Amino acid sequence: MHEMSLTQNIMEIIEQQHRQHGFREVTDIWLEIGALSCVEQSALEFCFEIMRKDTVAEHCRLHFVHLPVRAWCWQCQQEVEVAAYQDCCPRCQGVHLQRQSGTEFRIKEIAVK
Repeated sequence: MHEMSLTQNIMEIIEQQHRQHGFREVTDIWLEIGALSCVEQSALEFCFEIMRKDTVAEHCRLHFVHLPVRAWCWQCQQEVEVAAYQDCCPRCQGVHLQRQSGTEFRIKEIAVK
């Protein structure tokens, strides 16, 4: 379960920002998760629920922004949205695609008091 280590990283970033900026608490965190990131949202929520206790993020709400898989089609010279690694271009059915996004996992925003 790599969601535990991802949650540990999130908590480390929160603590680092807390030391630098001195806020009282974190109220909300928005996470961007790519469709191919292999991050299980429910497992991440479970880990966060456990790890946030007795921290500045104890009452924090998680928000998820789901990002699609985007790829460049070399045949029709367009950026397209695809469902998986092995998909063909939805415009021209070309198979020569270069993935541009979809594996992201990052903190987009942190709201604090």
